[in-house]
Amino acid sequence: MRVHLGSDHAGFELKQALARHLTALGHEPVDHGPSEYDALDDYPPFVLRAAEAVAAEPGSLGVVLGGSGNGEQIAANKVRGVRAALGWSTETATLAREHNDANVLGLGARMHDLETALQVVDAFLATSYSGEERHARRIAMLTDYEGGGGLPPLPGA
Repeated sequence: MRVHLGSDHAGFELKQALARHLTALGHEPVDHGPSEYDALDDYPPFVLRAAEAVAAEPGSLGVVLGGSGNGEQIAANKVRGVRAALGWSTETATLAREHNDANVLGLGARMHDLETALQVVDAFLATSYSGEERHARRIAMLTDYEGGGGLPPLPGA
């Protein structure tokens, strides 16, 4: 599977380790930067490129990394067609894929040790979207809103 990666300085070392890990598992990591450590860099240029690549390539997934993963997840969610979720555990990563059809995982390099971070990513990549009607209905509401369709109707309205 092709996995698009983007980070900032705080996620740089984890991104490098993750790329090696993904390659060893037979995945194809695509590194959108940064290509070298710079303590003053900003995450949007790298994360937005990774997210745009995921949106442009159905079937691919993405992982965006920073200190907490929060800003990176927020940035990725600005890209139309991206559903980014913050991964705190293997369970949240699994549910993000199963229930939300998330295609980008936000991960905090300062929040996890390397082994745990790799387990969270592995769980995300190994899980498929369930396609259950209730989840599809909810995703459709969000997709419609994202496309300018307005707010979904309130229940009973």
